[in-house]
Amino acid sequence: MELTIEKMIYGGDGLARLAPHSPERRSKTVFIPFVLPGERVQAALVEDRPGFARAQLEKVLKASPARTPAPCPYFASCGGCHYQHTSYDEQLLLKAEILRETLRRTAKIELAVQLQVHPSPPFGYRNRTRFHVQVKPEFAIGYFRHGSHELLPVRECPISSPLINRALEHLWKIGTAKALANVVEIEPFTNGNDDDLLLEIYLRQDSTVNEDLRGFTTQLVSSIPALRGVVAFSGASSNRRSSSDRAEVLFGLQSLRYAVAGESYQVSAGAFFQTNRHLAERIVEVAIGQRRGKLALDLYSGVGLFALPLARRFDRVIAVESSPISAQDLKTNLPANAKVSHQSTEAYLAGVAGKLRPELMVADPPRAGLGPRVCQSIARLRPKEMVYVSCDPATLARDLKQLTASGLRISEMHLLDLFPQTFHIETCTVLSG
Repeated sequence: MELTIEKMIYGGDGLARLAPHSPERRSKTVFIPFVLPGERVQAALVEDRPGFARAQLEKVLKASPARTPAPCPYFASCGGCHYQHTSYDEQLLLKAEILRETLRRTAKIELAVQLQVHPSPPFGYRNRTRFHVQVKPEFAIGYFRHGSHELLPVRECPISSPLINRALEHLWKIGTAKALANVVEIEPFTNGNDDDLLLEIYLRQDSTVNEDLRGFTTQLVSSIPALRGVVAFSGASSNRRSSSDRAEVLFGLQSLRYAVAGESYQVSAGAFFQTNRHLAERIVEVAIGQRRGKLALDLYSGVGLFALPLARRFDRVIAVESSPISAQDLKTNLPANAKVSHQSTEAYLAGVAGKLRPELMVADPPRAGLGPRVCQSIARLRPKEMVYVSCDPATLARDLKQLTASGLRISEMHLLDLFPQTFHIETCTVLSG
């Protein structure tokens, strides 16, 4: 079938319309990856539901002037990138429009302030990359194919840092099905200068470190001079970390030192940290700037990316973090005038309602966003200013609808492109009380 692409949507797909079979029926929305607005394409349906359909691109019949050759040989097969078929400038325009439309559609918000866009170097930006490991029918390492859980072996990843790509090369050289029989994922993590490497290894459920894996680690240490530590986790894969995971140091250190904007952070294996090694300083500048005062709250604090510079500018800082691994790093990283509250943000805010009014509140929640209860608690605290760092425009729009209804107003909005070549959108919204 032939389709015309109307626009791009969050998630990386283009949107087209399938003509109805009869006049009384409405046209059906069709989602197609690896296309651009205005293109005429030939596509095949792969999923047909009552409300929408999904299609696979077969041929571009009329290409957009913005279409460019993809620099990565795995693009369109790999599920990691979505926009390598267009220029980086065009990617930024697409993301800005998707963000505006999401706010408009979900929250009925028309931005009255300028959307400030902060670009990144388009390649080599990732300081952390998760590779999946396959041992049957033979050893391979790579990503899942687009739209599946089938492994696509990859020998390079252009969006990952040079050190991660060198580590990947050695993983291919040294890895064997026997040595990695219990391994499901390997995640290299580098510091901001890309000269120190920490390797996180995630084991299959109910498996443990064996001598073959220890021998593999010994070979890696001798092959990668920048390797500072190897840590194995038993109990869960890396996207399902919990306090019950068991960590075993197979070599060296369990953490790296990461420098951002003049501060130094301890970041342990398993702890969250911003992925773009080029924009970490910029996101701190945007979120904190020259703000000063008596009391600041840092919610979903992680290892303290925002809490540490806040503690230099505010008399008192309270940093809230629920992850045991990140909370331990947080305690190590913060000075004496900053207090760590090791609990969920929802529980913390419920406990302090009516007891304090911070001058600044910073929140950097996971993809699920703040949610109704946290937004209600924030409204009751009535911060003079709030900085909301979001990695999902849909949950951002949902939360902003509630926050602005409570009396907060949007005074700044920034799009920080932490994930070039992908559909992911990172924003920093400043709200005033």
